[in-house]
Amino acid sequence: MSFIENMKQRAKKDIKTIVLPEGNDIRTIKAVEKVSQEKFADVIVLGKKDDILNMAKENNINIDGVKIINPIEDSRYNKLANDFYELRKAKGMTLEKAKEILKDETYFGMMMVKAGLADGLVSGACHSTSNTLRPALQILKTAPGTKLVSAFFVMVVPDCEYGENGTFIFSDSGLNEYPDAESLAEIAISSSKSFEQLVGKESKVAMLSYSTYGSATSPLTEKVVEATKILKEKAPNLICDGELQLDAAIIPEIAKSKAPGSPVAGKANTLIFPDLDAGNIGYKLVQRLAKAEAYGPLCQGIAKPVNDLSRGCSSDDIVGVIAITAVQAQTQN
Repeated sequence: MSFIENMKQRAKKDIKTIVLPEGNDIRTIKAVEKVSQEKFADVIVLGKKDDILNMAKENNINIDGVKIINPIEDSRYNKLANDFYELRKAKGMTLEKAKEILKDETYFGMMMVKAGLADGLVSGACHSTSNTLRPALQILKTAPGTKLVSAFFVMVVPDCEYGENGTFIFSDSGLNEYPDAESLAEIAISSSKSFEQLVGKESKVAMLSYSTYGSATSPLTEKVVEATKILKEKAPNLICDGELQLDAAIIPEIAKSKAPGSPVAGKANTLIFPDLDAGNIGYKLVQRLAKAEAYGPLCQGIAKPVNDLSRGCSSDDIVGVIAITAVQAQTQN
């Protein structure tokens, strides 16, 4: 069973409601049809109902029975706007401004999640990451005990003996540009939890660098060494190690020579990149050259499940992220 099929089967065990703010995008509507057919989540689509229904009809897409909400026409609009005002009034928010902001489907969707009217949100097919994450942080805020929101990809590499039968988490590959040592440790802790939550196996964390165990020394490698030290202090029970080069992290034969005795080397499944350049380039290399499935950028560290989509995503990508978000909601709610 593929990773996404596993997510769908798990999602069916406890159906969650996922809100989709991008009802004006044909890919969203195609994804909604598939989710409705497979019945692994309930979805709420935000946007102008007539426009969405006409788009579906023109493209022969069946979304009969799907809940479609135009925020400004919804009976809960004023209540949610007032709640948003109360949430942000210390930051200078006025009720009039709150009502104006909640005309935006993403903000309205976040308030639905905040109010318990939905369990999670998926957006980003036609919005930037900041347009998705800014309202998430303003309204939902970070999860208890979490200092940093970060983004990861689940990478599923075909015919691969490394990682967890070819499945890895790459992090941070979508959000934090230049994490310091403390931030890298936080990203690693969140990523280990995400791996175990989604893959269902024990996480083995490699703090990646261009150096293994001091084979090179520079401010870049020293940051990863310090991050590993902080990580081991903060999460003493976590299986982790660093600094490790990628080959030492995942290939057993190389691990034996470069990092003998390491609890992680040669069997890492959770890869923590030193910065966003490395993480983003790394996931795209694996996706394109190894023909891997790449699911993300998925978010971790937010109080409720919110996931960002690549603007180049397909409708099938959206279906997959909805399934993942539903599984995240099962453990977060």
